[in-house]
Amino acid sequence: MKIIVEHDVFTEAVTWVARTIPNRPAIPVLAGLKIQSSQNGIVSLGSRDSDISSHVDIEADVLSAGEVLINGRLLADICRALPRKPIELTLDGTKLEIECGSSHFSMKTMASEDYADSTDMPPVVGTVDGSQWLEAISQVSIAASNDDTLPLLVSVCLEINGDSIALMATDRYRLAVRELSWAPQDTTMSKRILVRASRLLDIAKALGSAGPIEISLSDSLIGFAAGGKQNTVQLIDGEYPQVLSLFPSETAGYMVMNRVDMLDAIKRSRLVVEKNAAVRLSFTEGEVTIEAGQGDQAQASEALAAEVVGEDLKMAFNPIFLQEGFAVMNGEKVRLSVTHPTKPAVMTAEKDGESDEEFRLLLMPVRTFGNN
Repeated sequence: MKIIVEHDVFTEAVTWVARTIPNRPAIPVLAGLKIQSSQNGIVSLGSRDSDISSHVDIEADVLSAGEVLINGRLLADICRALPRKPIELTLDGTKLEIECGSSHFSMKTMASEDYADSTDMPPVVGTVDGSQWLEAISQVSIAASNDDTLPLLVSVCLEINGDSIALMATDRYRLAVRELSWAPQDTTMSKRILVRASRLLDIAKALGSAGPIEISLSDSLIGFAAGGKQNTVQLIDGEYPQVLSLFPSETAGYMVMNRVDMLDAIKRSRLVVEKNAAVRLSFTEGEVTIEAGQGDQAQASEALAAEVVGEDLKMAFNPIFLQEGFAVMNGEKVRLSVTHPTKPAVMTAEKDGESDEEFRLLLMPVRTFGNN
């Protein structure tokens, strides 16, 4: 194999594919990145882990076809360090020779007998706007659990009904739901699938937000493709709970706050929050007070303007959950709808004086002596 390829094109492709390579591969061969060149001037790069694969095709000057398996992360580091000149790759026995300007690297190849090729893409079932998809995954994934012993809760549930998709995630203390439109090939399509939240977020970030993303689906895989890049990830088996029923049907009142001001205040209050302690919110007419810390320890208090509809109220929340919620909300204002100090509150964006139900975040309050 011998190819000559533009520096930026090859470096970007190698870096993107190498993202899939695990930090601690379960088997050594999973540290590999496979390069395949064909006489038609196309070079394919691929990598995989136990449940995910990445693939991209680029154009190059192919002097001789062939394939090689090489340490992907090291190759990415080398490419980023090379001068911005054409890169020449030559397979010489068990060595991959890399020439770029006056720079030369030699890498030992990896045995590819036990390396499975990247998974084929399932059939395309529709397309979704890249920016909306990235935003939706970023919003919902904050509520997924990090406990690998609970496969359902580390997942995002994608509920597909015709031209709409509802994305749901919960860690039992909060529940995030985002609804968005897409363009299915079959408008009667109805499916409920589970995908690991961290994989979905990594893929959405890696594919970027420019242009449409093709979604492919089979009984065991979901695939995403955009800009010549392809990812597949295995679906998770299981029946996701019917979480939408957890949202309260009625509310006793609500508060509207400036999103950025609240986010900054919560960040400041966290400076004095001890482990597992809560941030307390007190709502009175025209004002919300954020308090943290207690007793002889450091304390913080800050009052901000707020529209309060309903009776005065005191609630306490996990400060991390509260901060992440305000961080992923859209728009200038956020509405917090409540029923009781000890019952779930629902966070939404406030637009034109109304609650925007496109993204909803349900938060369980923390019980304190003040809100029992």
